[in-house]
Amino acid sequence: MPSAILTGITGQDGSYLAEQLLNKNYVVHGLVRRTSSTQRVRLDPLFHDSEVYNKRLFLHYADLDDTTTIRRILLKTEPDELYHLAGQSHVGASFEIPETTCQFTGMGTLKLLEIVRDLAKKPRFLHISSSEIFGRPDSAPQNEETPMRPVTPYGVAKTFATNMVRLYRDSFGVFACNAICYNHESERRGESFVTRKISKAAAAISLGLQDKLKLGSLDGKRDWGYAPDYTDAMWRMLQQPTPDDYILATGTAYSIRDFLDAAFQAVKLNWQDHVEQDPKYMRPSEVTHLVGDARKAREKLDWVATTNLRELAERMVRHDRQQHADNKNSG
Repeated sequence: MPSAILTGITGQDGSYLAEQLLNKNYVVHGLVRRTSSTQRVRLDPLFHDSEVYNKRLFLHYADLDDTTTIRRILLKTEPDELYHLAGQSHVGASFEIPETTCQFTGMGTLKLLEIVRDLAKKPRFLHISSSEIFGRPDSAPQNEETPMRPVTPYGVAKTFATNMVRLYRDSFGVFACNAICYNHESERRGESFVTRKISKAAAAISLGLQDKLKLGSLDGKRDWGYAPDYTDAMWRMLQQPTPDDYILATGTAYSIRDFLDAAFQAVKLNWQDHVEQDPKYMRPSEVTHLVGDARKAREKLDWVATTNLRELAERMVRHDRQQHADNKNSG
């Protein structure tokens, strides 16, 4: 059986990737932070599967800055593949906690690369990069050769990490790849992200549980895809004969207004009746014209994004309405 280890296994991407790898008959190891809470909702179905948990899925406690423990885990498990998905991933929050963002998103990646470099059996390494590395590009769509011009602390940290992956690939022969991911959402998206804020509000408003939604700028445009599509591409990248970097994107940019429209239409409401702008949610610096050219992934990985914005928004709102129903029934 092939084996893989995932940092960030409890997150949106980590939970989908773990499921996909288990379906491909992998043994999966996940690094999780030790906290006072043992709830890991995204992994619940796997925890309760007696044929999987502690048989083909194993969790290990380690923080990203705990290099001694991570090295010990890698020496013990000897994985074939290492997927590095962990880090402070909220762009807006990175303005409030820039040091933490750079420590875990930037230096956390470098520390992992240093460990991998010294291993006798080196796993193939995948780093989840971000469209935020491009910041305010001169042209759109962006491809793998577009200059990096980050304008957020998160983008700066990801730029450092992305270039370190390239350095270790070119200088030390590590099989290391960057998945340069544009925004990808799902029912498992964290509740602090704007798409999930919108889907939860649309669901709650449609059920009479809420009346208003407060947001920052509605002008920002994003290339929004569906997370399970993107985690599938991450696996494909590590099956290639040579390591490389790939843009993962839909190739179409939509505004927050477009997402609002799709989400509220899913429950037959007009978002303009319920959304208010609040200056406290405005970012000090905003990216522009971020839309990806995934031609290389299509040609080399045989990969294409399958879910459009309207389908994505409907899926998320439907899930959040069901959550409200489940909470009501359990209460």
